[in-house]
Amino acid sequence: MAGKLLAMPLLAALVAVGVAAGMGPLRSHAETSDGGTLKAVSDFETIADTGARSKAIFVEASRVLTHPRCINCHPATRSPTQGENLHPHVPLMIAAESAVGPAGLACAACHGAENRPIVGSRLKSIPGNAHWSLAPASMAWQGLTVGEICRQVKDTERNGNRSHADLVRHMGEDHLVGWAWHPGEGRSAPPGSQVTFAALIDAWVTTGAECPD
Repeated sequence: MAGKLLAMPLLAALVAVGVAAGMGPLRSHAETSDGGTLKAVSDFETIADTGARSKAIFVEASRVLTHPRCINCHPATRSPTQGENLHPHVPLMIAAESAVGPAGLACAACHGAENRPIVGSRLKSIPGNAHWSLAPASMAWQGLTVGEICRQVKDTERNGNRSHADLVRHMGEDHLVGWAWHPGEGRSAPPGSQVTFAALIDAWVTTGAECPD
């Protein structure tokens, strides 16, 4: 983690730059945190064809995968995005080959082990997690269709060499994945919960890990 002496000045700069950049007013946590519900695995039991059921289950799970809390860290380029509208990260970050930020301005300079509230700012809070980092370039999701994301997620050459069983564990137990449902003041959360999401991924795998067209 970057030196603590750097963290607060950078944090203040981040807030100042964000306001100066004209970022729209962010809604309160109460207005943005209701991501709704995810369908349960049992809701798909009426689909008799196993392949069709598998595809339908992934489409439901993709409501999490394509939510801003996830897709901001799976950008099309090596620059993360922010907010509900996926605007460029403020300040501009270019990760290049590193998942934790460029030399001299690591992600941890501003993003700590937990969310940090910002009193009196429209930004509300700085998100944080002990494992905060950008997804590898092979896992870029922005701009892809649900089917393309599906094929990427199960491709061991692009998913971190994860087996299907590894994917289920990753989606259900990884702390950074779980952060999405606890994103801090001023951010919406994806629908459902990590438990429900992992159950859908597990059911998708069990039914053959089929991908929608």
